[in-house]
Amino acid sequence: MIRAAITFFVLALIAFALGAGGVAGLSMDIGRTLLVVFLVLSVISFIGSLLTGRHPRQLP
Repeated sequence: MIRAAITFFVLALIAFALGAGGVAGLSMDIGRTLLVVFLVLSVISFIGSLLTGRHPRQLP
């Protein structure tokens, strides 16, 4: 999800540089929304792991 947010921010910068203000604004709004959703889900996951006492799995 964070990768999609970064992609939309880059797309917004490119569109802004090329003079497409409408596309740049729309891409920026989508990227901002995805970033907020990512942050909210991260905080919920962090709080859930604190409350349950479970630790994240270690990757091999």
